[in-house]
Amino acid sequence: MNTESKSAKQKGKLSAFEPYALMAYDFAATFFAVFIASWGTQHWASFSGAAGAFPAVTVLAVINVIVFWFFHMYSSLWRYASISEAGRIVAAVTVGSIIGDVIFSALFGKGMSLREDVMAWAILVIICGGGRFGIRAMYGSQLWRFKSKSDAHLPRTLIVGAGETGSLTIKRMLNGDPDMIGDPVAVVDDDPNKQNQRIHDIKVCGTCEDIPAIAHDCEAEQIVVAVPSATHEERQRIYDLCMKTGLRVLTLPNVRDIPQDGLGRVALREVEISDLLSREEKSLDLKQMGYVTGKRILVTGGGGSIGSELVRQLLPAKPAQIVLFDIYENTTYELYHDIVKTARDQGTDIQVYIGSITHLPAITKVFEKYHPQVVFHAAAHKHVPLMEHNAREAIENNVFGTLNVVRLADKYQCSHYVQISTDKAVNPTNVMGATKRMDEMIVQYYAANSKTIFTAVRFGNVLGSHGSVIPLFRRQLREGGPITITHKDITRYFMTIPEASKLVITAGALAHGGEIFVLDMGEPVKIYDLAVNLITLSGLKPGKDIEIKEVGLRPGEKMYEELLMDNEQLLPTEHSEIRISTAEADKMEEIKDKLQRLRDCLDKDNDTVKTVLAEVVPTYHPQFND
Repeated sequence: MNTESKSAKQKGKLSAFEPYALMAYDFAATFFAVFIASWGTQHWASFSGAAGAFPAVTVLAVINVIVFWFFHMYSSLWRYASISEAGRIVAAVTVGSIIGDVIFSALFGKGMSLREDVMAWAILVIICGGGRFGIRAMYGSQLWRFKSKSDAHLPRTLIVGAGETGSLTIKRMLNGDPDMIGDPVAVVDDDPNKQNQRIHDIKVCGTCEDIPAIAHDCEAEQIVVAVPSATHEERQRIYDLCMKTGLRVLTLPNVRDIPQDGLGRVALREVEISDLLSREEKSLDLKQMGYVTGKRILVTGGGGSIGSELVRQLLPAKPAQIVLFDIYENTTYELYHDIVKTARDQGTDIQVYIGSITHLPAITKVFEKYHPQVVFHAAAHKHVPLMEHNAREAIENNVFGTLNVVRLADKYQCSHYVQISTDKAVNPTNVMGATKRMDEMIVQYYAANSKTIFTAVRFGNVLGSHGSVIPLFRRQLREGGPITITHKDITRYFMTIPEASKLVITAGALAHGGEIFVLDMGEPVKIYDLAVNLITLSGLKPGKDIEIKEVGLRPGEKMYEELLMDNEQLLPTEHSEIRISTAEADKMEEIKDKLQRLRDCLDKDNDTVKTVLAEVVPTYHPQFND
């Protein structure tokens, strides 16, 4: 652990000396309060003559210290004191005064007058409260901070945003919060009314356009972006300006999105690539989710990146039941414990079933037991290079596993079946994409011959998913590089997992059967640019501090992803970010023949399996092993 972290963590702990110092302080405060109250009410002579002043007040002081201990007055971090602590001080002094007066009267036969009690109580509240809030003021003051040697290693920090979140950030940094490590030296904000104002004695020095100049002038060592409620365009502009400085850039969530009791635990985090690429968050229209409200839902691949987010996005619609079906128990277990309390509180039953979609008895048992009414099929093998060398497994799982789920959805007369597809299914150059294109054919065939509404939703890469390039880049960055990319010009479409999941659920509501919905993925992004931005946001220089190394295209990988095949067009829907492909469905005889040919080739070698797959998916252009 570095010196900076140790210093910050020590500030978040109560020193061993502090409780005893406060006990001595309260002991002395009791003497002072009683003597001043007795003198002020001209009752000193009678009071001191009752049994001797010092033994009597010592009893009161000991009682106060004991009562204060029960009120946790000696185990609190008073440097972070707030209005709730002020109330606790008043309550502790009140209880101590009442108990002390009763015991004092019993021991010495005479207590203080009502006027003395009230005055002593008021003085003690002021002294005890003043001392503790003095600790808070001392730790929060700039004067104290500049004198403190432990702060010498805190990075000088430029705060972007003078609003609620920015104020919280500065306040916690000044209080030495270990989750907010930094020494705030300047603030910028675009609001003209905030210019030259001060927040916790830190000056608003300019607007966001001034970030590079102010960062240079105040010798900032890091930047904290504290404007989480800004629009995507505003955030993009701010991050672009921050990256010009070459400094490390951090951010934190919007305080309005955090429960009140969780505000003290909000921590700074690295700016993610998703922060740069994400679009405006659009909430799900609960009116469009009527097809899942009060229904029994099955999510295959429920523990995966897309499946788990689908479950989270489905919860607000209050389905009667959600069944998580996945072969991998670890992530499914984590999801279950994340959502089970919220689900139960709203009346949604959560069930977990561990199994493979290729094991027909297992998936059949789920349909027999739970009778799902809506199916979201997200289970699939998705890793392109791995499936290139395991074509048989890709077909077994992605094609015949999907076929098992489709047939059962038809047999048990589910109202909706939503298939998760991919842009890699378009003119595929890899086994994974070809199997997903075959899935689309199966879905379209059943849509034309079933009462169930079958549909597929096609979209590109999701940021942060298992196997995504971003976690790989992060790991390589932590290890000091190099960051590896396949080609400097390779591009991909990206979407955040929450956005993709919301659009998938919305597409299900728009479906009438047989559609292949295509999500609007925005503009394609160069993977090289992602690597450069990630390095820059970490305060490092690409090519100097961290090398970016080209390693060549992986098996089955394309330079550019596509969203449409040559014979496809897109038709609009009522939702601007969802369109419909005009791809025609294959006939029943063709689908049956293709499935039989794939089934017959499963025991063949990898290249033979690819050859047959290319025959049944004409748009597939396979790459064979050398």
